[in-house]
Amino acid sequence: MHAGLTLTVLFVAGLPLLAQQDFSGEWAPLYHEDGPERLPGPELADYTELPINDAARLRADSWDADRISVVEQYQCRPHGADYSMRGLGNLRIWSDIDPVTQRTIAIHTHLLAWDSERTIYLDGRPHPGADAPHTWQGFSTGVWEGNMLTITTTHLKENYIRRNGVPRSDKAIFTEHWTRHGDYLTVTTVIEDPVFLTEPLVRSDNWYLDPGQHIGIFGCEYAAELPKPEGTVPHHLPGTNPYLHEFADYYGLPYEATRGGAETLYPEYRSKITGYHPPDHCERFCVCTTLFNCNLR
Repeated sequence: MHAGLTLTVLFVAGLPLLAQQDFSGEWAPLYHEDGPERLPGPELADYTELPINDAARLRADSWDADRISVVEQYQCRPHGADYSMRGLGNLRIWSDIDPVTQRTIAIHTHLLAWDSERTIYLDGRPHPGADAPHTWQGFSTGVWEGNMLTITTTHLKENYIRRNGVPRSDKAIFTEHWTRHGDYLTVTTVIEDPVFLTEPLVRSDNWYLDPGQHIGIFGCEYAAELPKPEGTVPHHLPGTNPYLHEFADYYGLPYEATRGGAETLYPEYRSKITGYHPPDHCERFCVCTTLFNCNLR
């Protein structure tokens, strides 16, 4: 009787913790959500689906797409952790296992874009103090909630929420919920930013297991692309950007509806839209599920 109980305890102790998932492997992205934004890139002045405030809108209105050619600051500048898994590039995930306890103490990610790597600590350590250095990938910790891994990331450098100049501050808190369903990985994200958002921004993306993929080296190199004086940063001063109405005009939308804000996220806003005149036929991004079929026509 005593021996049987001992064997049972030993057997149970050897089992993995209930419902925890193994995310290790090679993953390829799916782009059936927000394809035009994530593949060729968002259109200028498209702030739809974003609960931004006036400060964020002003920053985005000053954006000039030529800014990414600036050698001193913007070339080879990586995505932040909150955007990197929405951008182009495949993903590798692997785990650190404590050899004594056989528990997962950290998860690592590697993304093709800019060879970005992140460590997600699962050992219960606290986040650093507010004055600790901020990085592109930030500081991440994770906890299990059933079969879902919830990850909290702080200490992010300022970056963008959308690649058309919509900003995200260095005070943001980034939360992810990872769930695996067989060979598919769903990542639901929440960005809380007291500087540029009036409420949390919730988005999601999906991946599929691709064991045969081989992630190459990103290899970004700085190079002068356009002749301009050193230190020049392309921009538009307030009220001078001539391209802000293009997105609304392409799709026959009222200009106000493209300006974003929390109100525009909800179904009730549709009743307030007047003057909507959609094009007679689709001309832009009619099909957009991969980089190769996402074009203007």
